[in-house]
Amino acid sequence: MRTAVMERRTKETDVRVELSLDGGEVMMETGIGFFDHMLNAFAVHGGFGLKVSVKGDLEVDCHHTIEDTGIVLGKAFSQALGDKGGIARFGSFYVPMDEALGFCALDISGRPFLVFDAVFPEERIGTYDSCMTEEFMRAFAFNAGITLHLKCEYGKNSHHMTEALYKALGHALHAAVQPLTSAQPLSTKGVL
Repeated sequence: MRTAVMERRTKETDVRVELSLDGGEVMMETGIGFFDHMLNAFAVHGGFGLKVSVKGDLEVDCHHTIEDTGIVLGKAFSQALGDKGGIARFGSFYVPMDEALGFCALDISGRPFLVFDAVFPEERIGTYDSCMTEEFMRAFAFNAGITLHLKCEYGKNSHHMTEALYKALGHALHAAVQPLTSAQPLSTKGVL
């Protein structure tokens, strides 16, 4: 089964993630309403079963909660994918969200990297700092072993721009984790 359960406890956060690459229940409890909304959109558009429970030091700010969730979610994806054999490996997707257009291209390569190109006009969306979108994506990519490129082509509303990026990530990952007929990694090297 392509599933994983991952936990991480620090002095700043207590994070638990349950992931199924092939669908299932979706439930988020991070203490940050907009972040819950984004994780829900990511899971639904990716076709993933995802339960996320976080207790973080929100009295400080949202940084540790969001970044640590990215770390644990990335590790869960890495575990669920195993040796990365038998999957399509690459995915890309555009998501229009009203006036905003988000794009994601990724490679489940084992070589983590992030290229992030988005400038948000509003600093905050509820209790979510807009700059945390990049921090989440970096933590996720580096812990999942994914080469991840994200770009908001244009937009005027930070909510729409951010949501387009999370949904694009979900769709691109959905394509990349699709099973192939061969169980071998899709690589000229024979391994990833």
